Amino acid sequence: MFAALLLLVVVVVYRILSGFLGSDDFHWMHNFAPVAAVALCGAVYLPRRIAAILPLAMLFISDVILNVYHYHQPLFTFDIVPRYLALALISLLGFALRGRSNLLRLLLASVAGSIVFFVITNTGSWLSDPGYAKTAAGWLQAMTIGLPGLPPTLWFYRNTLLSDVLFTLLFAVCMSVPMKSEPLVAATGLRRASSF
Repeated sequence: MFAALLLLVVVVVYRILSGFLGSDDFHWMHNFAPVAAVALCGAVYLPRRIAAILPLAMLFISDVILNVYHYHQPLFTFDIVPRYLALALISLLGFALRGRSNLLRLLLASVAGSIVFFVITNTGSWLSDPGYAKTAAGWLQAMTIGLPGLPPTLWFYRNTLLSDVLFTLLFAVCMSVPMKSEPLVAATGLRRASSF
């Protein structure tokens, strides 16, 4: 569990630092964040009593820091609702894998989670942003080319997908490395939440 908690802290710190250091332009790393990987892997690897709450709470803390102190935006806007709905659904994917995950299932869930996050959050943007027509064509614009003057939303999705898979893989690899206490775990008959 210590490795999972440490990874959560590291990826949230990464999210905050990347927000502060690279949010003013749309360079290749924009939207390259561990958000969905934290929700998915937290549900798979952390103890049940904190598996959903702790990752979402840590992401909420990073949202507070980024929105209030960096972007100078109100914390509670309509944009936050689709994001946390998507993250809750991704956590449910993680709970579905709990105890029976392997690397392939975890990576497939990561790809599915990326799609869920993209569709839900872009639909939220379509509903709330006056730049989008509230028609099927406006929704399709929100899913593909986005608003004029900004990179296409599919470009953001590419970065989201790559980061979700990479951070999920990092999480899985770190959790599969035997710890020094592994002989004690084997001797007591306790098992890890997931095995590869």
